Amino acid sequence: MNTIIERINQHHFWHFHGGIHPPEQKILTSNKPIKQLPLPKQLILPLQQHIGGPGDLLVNVGDKVLKGQPLTKSTNPMTVPIHAPTSGIISDIKKSVIAHPSALNELCIFIDVDFEDTWQPRNICQDFIKLSPQQIISKIADAGIAGMGGAGFPTHIKINTKPDINFLIINAAECEPYITADDLLMCEQSEAIVDGIKILDHLLKPTLILIGIEDNKPKAIKALEYATKNIDNIRVCVLPTKYPTGGEKQLIKILTGKEIKSGALPIHSGIIVQNVATCFAISDAVINDIPLIRRVVTVTGQALSNPQNVWALLGTPVRHLLEQTGFTSESSSSTPPVIMGGPLMGFTILNELVPIVKTSNCILAPSKKEMPSAFDNNSNEVECIRCGQCAEVCPSQLLPQEMQWSAKAKDHPQLLKLNLFDCIDCGACAYVCPSQIPLVQYYRVAKAEIRQQQQLDIKAEKAKVRFEARKLRLEKEKAEREEKHKKAAAARKATMNKKTADGGTASSAVAAALARVKAKKQAIESNNDAPGTDTEEQNDKSQVQAAIARAKAKKLMQKKSEQENTLTSSDNSQVEQVTSQADDKKARIAAAVAKA
Repeated sequence: MNTIIERINQHHFWHFHGGIHPPEQKILTSNKPIKQLPLPKQLILPLQQHIGGPGDLLVNVGDKVLKGQPLTKSTNPMTVPIHAPTSGIISDIKKSVIAHPSALNELCIFIDVDFEDTWQPRNICQDFIKLSPQQIISKIADAGIAGMGGAGFPTHIKINTKPDINFLIINAAECEPYITADDLLMCEQSEAIVDGIKILDHLLKPTLILIGIEDNKPKAIKALEYATKNIDNIRVCVLPTKYPTGGEKQLIKILTGKEIKSGALPIHSGIIVQNVATCFAISDAVINDIPLIRRVVTVTGQALSNPQNVWALLGTPVRHLLEQTGFTSESSSSTPPVIMGGPLMGFTILNELVPIVKTSNCILAPSKKEMPSAFDNNSNEVECIRCGQCAEVCPSQLLPQEMQWSAKAKDHPQLLKLNLFDCIDCGACAYVCPSQIPLVQYYRVAKAEIRQQQQLDIKAEKAKVRFEARKLRLEKEKAEREEKHKKAAAARKATMNKKTADGGTASSAVAAALARVKAKKQAIESNNDAPGTDTEEQNDKSQVQAAIARAKAKKLMQKKSEQENTLTSSDNSQVEQVTSQADDKKARIAAAVAKA
């Protein structure tokens, strides 16, 4: 430990394996101040902008939100919330294209900006020393801060660790060509960055704080040295320019000489690495109560008339940034491509509605002369000639050509043996490949396939665990039922054998009753088998039949008598009617005679 510190104090550093020296192209934006952009008409905020899962929604369509208001809430430690970058109305919550190499659609919140930029109430804390470590960590978690150097790991998890930290390394290398976002941030916000470093120092209490910065940033070096001149445990370490010095393991190797083994984390060696932009966000969150709602983005490339660094609100569509920097949509016969990220680690976006997220640090719009390969949709890949240049420049000391063959064959076990996940996707291997093989693309696809298979394996294992648990539960319930039945049978047996008042037992009484029933049944059967029984049964049946016949005959006679009575009464009424009519006729005749 002392040897390492002595070497650092003498500015003697180590070297990592491989690396390349591509053209920097940083001059396009490094001499211009960071520009404040006008508000866009609409913001598109993906719910997931970091490593981990998305949070739960706190808003609905039609809600009015204020600047800094949380839109999601954390449901587990690997979740960080997102906040409204400005005030406006939630116009929609739906799936939309996000910043991903495969142009995935994920759930996003659409905010129609009201251009009032109204803040929610804030609680500013000028002296963070008065806060407990847990309060500071809660502020960082609630502010939604994730690593802004590219990985997007939740910061509150990284800093909520044991206190025996040897080195806190601040990554200010920014080694990829074109990108100058951290460079300009250090020049303009060095005091705020140092405040963030002080907060981390207060939480972690490291032995030494090392700021690793490449020697191609003289203004930023002077700004950091001036801001840290009165802090004894901070060292500004100026490193030679080499790509990819900004890789976490490569920076640790250069500054401390320690190798982080495959599958291990820096914390296992007593080291924590944070990006300078993350330090600025920590200062804003703890002191000014400002969540992570904006970041510096380098918008560069020769297809732009005014490339420069800008303060971009999270959720700002890439199209808005391009319009503000003079993007020529059709500078030639083909439309210029737009790359999110640098030329080596970035990816082409096919939709300019892709939003800026927490890990976006560059938008590159190159000209055809500047980057002809970006305009050529046809692959110029040829067979590998096994020159070995890719292995020579690999900073992780891998075997890129063998990994490419295994990736093509989808030999996932072999890829894991070759330590595929130690690849940092730096693109150095593809940069030097004479066969123009897009090696990093093969590795990215293979990593995605392996992660997907691992997720399926995890689901299958969980289903197996649930099935085994159900099986055990059913077996346990069956055993409990059997045991219950045994106990009940034993209780009945004990009750049956218990002595009664007359000196017997219940079982003997039951046996006697069963014997009586059996004897009675036998007696009935013997009577049925006796002679003459059939004749008696026949006599009984004939008597029953005779009685039924008599009843039927009686019923028939009654019915016939009723019919005759009905007919007689109708005949009498007819006779009476005829007699009445004859009497009337006679009376009319007699009256006529008398009148005449």
